[in-house]
Amino acid sequence: QVQLVESGGGLVQPGGSLRLSCVISGSIIRISHMRWYRQAPGKEREYVAAIDIGGSTNYADSVKGRCSISRDAAKRTIYVQMNNLTPEDTAVYYCNVLREGMNFWGKGTLVTVSS
Repeated sequence: QVQLVESGGGLVQPGGSLRLSCVISGSIIRISHMRWYRQAPGKEREYVAAIDIGGSTNYADSVKGRCSISRDAAKRTIYVQMNNLTPEDTAVYYCNVLREGMNFWGKGTLVTVSS
């Protein structure tokens, strides 16, 4: 099993920045992909960004250019840096990893962008 715990959410003003963290514990061997998703109120969960075990990254068009995903293997942590936030970025942000065909999810951290 893999456990994921997100942190770093909160209230941010429009135009602000935030860095979310996701600590991975449990059986981390053979994790191949690490991703962030988000779910806004009343909407379906959507993909935000991904990083694979080789360090290659990918971003949703909605965040491209103002989002950066990274990982620290020693700390077993995935990060996502979000800049120039807008109210449309308000959502619960979830960490996800893929391990041998199985998806594991965290419980999420709420980001609210509002003045």
